[in-house]
Amino acid sequence: MIASPVKYFLYARKSSESEDRQVASIPSQIDELKKLAQKYNLKIIDVLIEEKSAKAPGRPIFSQMVAEIHKGVADGIICWKLDRLARNPVDGGTISWLLQQSLIKHIQTYEKSYYPQDNVLMMSLEFGMANQYIIDLSVNAKRGHRNKIQNGWYPHRPPLGYLNNKYKQPDLPSIYKDPDSFPLLKKLWDTLLQKNVLWKSYMLSLKK
Repeated sequence: MIASPVKYFLYARKSSESEDRQVASIPSQIDELKKLAQKYNLKIIDVLIEEKSAKAPGRPIFSQMVAEIHKGVADGIICWKLDRLARNPVDGGTISWLLQQSLIKHIQTYEKSYYPQDNVLMMSLEFGMANQYIIDLSVNAKRGHRNKIQNGWYPHRPPLGYLNNKYKQPDLPSIYKDPDSFPLLKKLWDTLLQKNVLWKSYMLSLKK
């Protein structure tokens, strides 16, 4: 009996969060992976695009892809790297299990191929590294915020109408009024407060 050819989902993902700052754009991923599929004669049946972080389970397009693999719609995945599929142990375990059960017969990334008969340690290691990257990123971000607070800096973006003293100019505090936007915002709030006072006065006059 001749085995039927593997049917592939092309899965492209990029998050707007800092974890994916250096990752190729979605159009670039799709373009390069289509060339890869053509080179190896891989049959793509659908292109799935997700713009969401993979640091936690719950991506709708990823969940849809897994459900359709269970139904036998496709049995292969083409993606840029394994970390496009998962950066958390739940989703990583899902992909590993589907591969071990041969529900996924082949995963093709830009650099590597993964098959059910492969040593599972290599895939586990790559998913583990992707997850550890997220953990380290979170720890480093929190440490950076604590350092900013200790040094008198506002740890996030300054409120509207204010600017951070990025270059530590000695004649300015760590957060100072934006000379362009602050006067406009002050005028807006003064107008709103004045109208609020007038409205309260009017309502009180009606009760008399």
